[in-house]
Amino acid sequence: MAALRLDLIKNYLRPHKKELILGAFALIFVNILSVAIPMEVRKIVDDLKEGFTFSYVLDKSTWLIVMATVMGGARLISRQLVFGVGRQVEVSLRQKLFDHMLKQDPGWVQTIGTGEVITRATSDLENIRRLLGFTVLSLTNTFLAYTFTLPAMLSIDPLLTFFAISVYPILLGTVGLFGGRMVKQRKRQQKALSELSELIQEDLSGISAIKIYGQEYAEQEAFNKLNIRYRDAAINLARTASTLFPLLQGLSSISLLLLIAIGSGQLSNGSLTVGGLVALILYVERLVFPTALLGFTLNTFQLGQVSLERVEELLSQEPTIKDKTNTIRISKPIQGKLEAKNLSIKYEDSSRNILDQISFIINPGEIVALVGPVGCGKTTLARSLGRMINVDGGTLFLDDNDVTNIKLEQLRSNIALVPQEGYLFTETLAENIKYGNPEASIKKVQESAYEARMTDDIKGFPDGFKTLVGERGITLSGGQRQRTALSRALLIDSKIIVLDDALASVDNKTAAAILKTIKSQYSKTVIMISHQLSAAASCDRILVMDDGKIVQEGTHQDLIRKNGLYKSMWEREKAKEQIQSDG
Repeated sequence: MAALRLDLIKNYLRPHKKELILGAFALIFVNILSVAIPMEVRKIVDDLKEGFTFSYVLDKSTWLIVMATVMGGARLISRQLVFGVGRQVEVSLRQKLFDHMLKQDPGWVQTIGTGEVITRATSDLENIRRLLGFTVLSLTNTFLAYTFTLPAMLSIDPLLTFFAISVYPILLGTVGLFGGRMVKQRKRQQKALSELSELIQEDLSGISAIKIYGQEYAEQEAFNKLNIRYRDAAINLARTASTLFPLLQGLSSISLLLLIAIGSGQLSNGSLTVGGLVALILYVERLVFPTALLGFTLNTFQLGQVSLERVEELLSQEPTIKDKTNTIRISKPIQGKLEAKNLSIKYEDSSRNILDQISFIINPGEIVALVGPVGCGKTTLARSLGRMINVDGGTLFLDDNDVTNIKLEQLRSNIALVPQEGYLFTETLAENIKYGNPEASIKKVQESAYEARMTDDIKGFPDGFKTLVGERGITLSGGQRQRTALSRALLIDSKIIVLDDALASVDNKTAAAILKTIKSQYSKTVIMISHQLSAAASCDRILVMDDGKIVQEGTHQDLIRKNGLYKSMWEREKAKEQIQSDG
């Protein structure tokens, strides 16, 4: 697994090879100057023992300032280049992740959890950015620092160099001891944060239910429990880090103390000059920072590896519903004929077929009602038409073409599914209506709204079509939301409209009028799933479902003459209406 992640790191960095090479050259230049400056200081200090003039000091000081300034500029360039690569990878990976999520099946996010997905798309991507930016820079700089500095130190005094770096194996062992613990603690912290995000998202979406059932206190307790879990995880990580980093700094400082202590003896016996000791002190101080930082760098590297694995886990999940290699694009204009041949669908967690050997033919331009008891499979059938759920090949056809052989983009652009709870975005009413056709003119928007019987409602809005509907259409009533979603479906150039109880919040008279308008103004095939039999009665034909099967088929007049499920449903609805009118 580790090798795989290293391969992934290389793949992410490969498109930015130019920036990385320039950054590496800048770092090499920085390290050359970092070695050259102490050597220059060594020469100056030793020269000062022989006497000096003001001009000599001024010239040498100016030269050191120039070298330090150039080194600082090169360091700045290297940081901007390498950190910029991390930012670019973060942006491209976030886009890749978002594009990948849009390709997934509709129920995919529910299986993973919204909070978990958001955490991986935010905090995990930030960890990857640090991995490919800060960590790459820090590890490269540490490697170069030792590569250039150790030979320079050895050239001055091998014995002192040995004692100065003798502490570093202990330092690296300490990093290894604490590193694994910190990775586990970071995982627990990320998991706790995901659970918090998930609860917040659910409570914001279900705030009405919380209010209705008076469950504010219960939700507060649930949030408090998760919040404490996150706090404990964060504190444990902070404790480990607050123990590790001062310990690393202390161990690193021991090398400097050893250098000064032993170097004093070297000075007294004349085997080391004052300039040489000063240069060694500068070199040790130069190595202290990257060595002390190495612990944090390795921790960031490990954390980035974990986040990379979590993001790749999402990216590796392929949608179950996707185009096959031999999919086609229908060249002829879509007519809108639908046919099912022994269509069966069974969910993984179900012990029975939700749809059981269903067969039917719906002709172009026909308006067909689909009715039946709750749970009989109507919505499953509606979702199968646009392959929102998987269907077997040879069971469902559009214009005599197997839907599993048609490109999903073409199939779904010709089958507009309007669910009972049509999702509205936090945009204006006009933007929501033309969501499926963003280039539509305002005239087309007005026409589709008129056909969906929204015109009178819109006239009552202060800003008309520019009215902001609010999150999920909260400012609209249930009927207005449904008719806005219907307006959206009427606006796009699809040959088939599937109304999945999409007129449930509309009265029977209005629902019947909408269907009549669709029939007269649009050459569309309409499948209306509804419990409103009065509206279904105006359709060309009615399919009656029960327990996953079509048990009756015919016009309203045909079906009420026969004893069967439809007749009993019709009589119950009429009796209910009579009771309501008497009341």
